[in-house]
Amino acid sequence: MPALGFGVYQTPPDETIAAVSAALATGYRHIDTAAAYGNEREVGEAIRHSGIARDEVFVETKIWISDYGYDETLHGFDKSAGKLRIDRIDLLILHQALPGEFDRTVQAYKALEKLYTDGRVRAIGVSNFMPEHLTRLLAETEIVPAVNQIEVHPYFRQSELLAVDTEHGILNQAWSPIGGITFYRDGTHGSTLADPVIGEIATAHGKSPAQVMLRWHLQQGRQAIPKSVRPARIAENFDIFDFELTAGQLDAIDGLDTGVRGGPEPAAITLEQFGIEIPEA
Repeated sequence: MPALGFGVYQTPPDETIAAVSAALATGYRHIDTAAAYGNEREVGEAIRHSGIARDEVFVETKIWISDYGYDETLHGFDKSAGKLRIDRIDLLILHQALPGEFDRTVQAYKALEKLYTDGRVRAIGVSNFMPEHLTRLLAETEIVPAVNQIEVHPYFRQSELLAVDTEHGILNQAWSPIGGITFYRDGTHGSTLADPVIGEIATAHGKSPAQVMLRWHLQQGRQAIPKSVRPARIAENFDIFDFELTAGQLDAIDGLDTGVRGGPEPAAITLEQFGIEIPEA
């Protein structure tokens, strides 16, 4: 699995083909989508028309909570594979835990295990699972998740969760790896892209703040999934393999953590609030 992936969260279907095509032309070989994003079909189309062999592109997608349960998740795989028009998904993960209905979460993961043992997926994992979710999941299932895709960026580092994943041999995969949302910091609105500490490090290396943050992830052993629909930004985000941050610079970025989450609180995920119907086609 490539260290740097390309994400399509909130990318409209009519912009997805062009964005994924630009990413593949730039050199990305890992594309991350999800049933809930509504653009799996367009991701598959971009890959098919890229001229790149299917086995050279790592495709990751996610089962949404509305399709949790053993049989429901098996069918969720069929829906995603059908839209992507691929026989085998490289990485299939559960998009969220359902804390109030965790038995359904466990059954969904057991369906992923079945798909893995049958060779229909190459790897399985989870997303937005907190330590307590992982503890229960590991106790009731057989296969350790390959990844846990979680919100990680300089203003929200999730140090405890990173350590728990690493302890269990689970790769940390960062969504929103450069922030991307406006966060509260010291009582004011702030953005990682405008942070003076990150800006100073970027200037020292002749790189952009986004490139510095992506490099920070990779050097700390995480996989990062940046997103953009702009070809120039897509290319910029990929250009991070020709410099290295010092130990002091890594520590300085670590020190920016505010503990403020930008995405939904994992403990508050319910079908009543977040359930959506995933279309058949």
